[in-house]
Amino acid sequence: MPFAARRAKVAAALSGHDLTALLVTRPVNVRYLTGLSSSNAAVLVTAAGEAVLATDSRYIGTARRECADVETVETRDVTGALAGRPEGAGRLAVEAHDMSVAGYHKLLADHPDLGAVSGVVEEVRTVKDETEIEALRRACAITDAAFSRVTERIAPGVTEIEVARWLESAMVELGAEKPAFDSIVASGPNGAVPHHSPSGRAIESGDLVTMDFGARVDGYHADMTRTVAVGRPADWLRDLYELVRRAQRAGRHAVRPGASAHDVDAAARTVIEEAGHAEHFGHGLGHGVGLEIHEQPFLGPGKTGRIDDRVPLTVEPGVYLPGRGGVRIEDTLVARADGPELLTLTTKELLVI
Repeated sequence: MPFAARRAKVAAALSGHDLTALLVTRPVNVRYLTGLSSSNAAVLVTAAGEAVLATDSRYIGTARRECADVETVETRDVTGALAGRPEGAGRLAVEAHDMSVAGYHKLLADHPDLGAVSGVVEEVRTVKDETEIEALRRACAITDAAFSRVTERIAPGVTEIEVARWLESAMVELGAEKPAFDSIVASGPNGAVPHHSPSGRAIESGDLVTMDFGARVDGYHADMTRTVAVGRPADWLRDLYELVRRAQRAGRHAVRPGASAHDVDAAARTVIEEAGHAEHFGHGLGHGVGLEIHEQPFLGPGKTGRIDDRVPLTVEPGVYLPGRGGVRIEDTLVARADGPELLTLTTKELLVI
């Protein structure tokens, strides 16, 4: 497994922060660096490339079995046990975005030079190795298959909640650990709410139905949105769908190593703005995916930074008309030097069921 290589990247990043070691406490980051999923664990990574993993009696057996390349310490006080481990001159820091103020001051009493940094591991996590991309690929394949299975059951009279339950059950039956997030199903006028919670509203003939969902496999999150028509939709809904489809295509094609987060967003947003719907697309174009459903990079008008090779992200423009309805289309893809690799393969032609 590539955990040693990941820790080496974090170790190399510490010099830029003038640090000798980093005490990693955020659970998703501990998992990324060691493979251990735990509610009480921490890993100390030094600039020299050494690592020590601390966890309590509930997880120590798993840690010793599955994280054999890392020294392990059994303790309840995982931060206290590791804070004193770095030897020699240098500076230790904690993850400021995870540790509580009380926890930081408790450690500071015994370690007056203790620092705090944010985002070191998250930055390394942005570029995925092929093991991670394969997990995402499998999660997206399950997501595609669940969509195909569930759309066969959608008909007038079915409720949004029923569709959401069908999607989540299908993903698990097809091999997902669990849904990647709470599924969104929005029909008719509810489609105007980007993060609508599925309700008891019965789908009607002529409705557009937006489904935003994904499977989780080996901890990695798929994310896909498709909008379908139940019965013949009105012409204005077809036009709205085609607009979003064109915008989504423009955004996908803009994804490449070296592209800026702002410019990728603009490629899709400009299509929507030129159609007169600037005020009806209020969220960013997309986000990174991996061990979290939302992670770096984030695509939006005010976002900075550039996309690197092997960065998975979503492209999900939408147009939302208050009180009337909306359309969103979303894919998960991976930035590649020879063009984006599409992981969610379900058609983006308007499906009429």
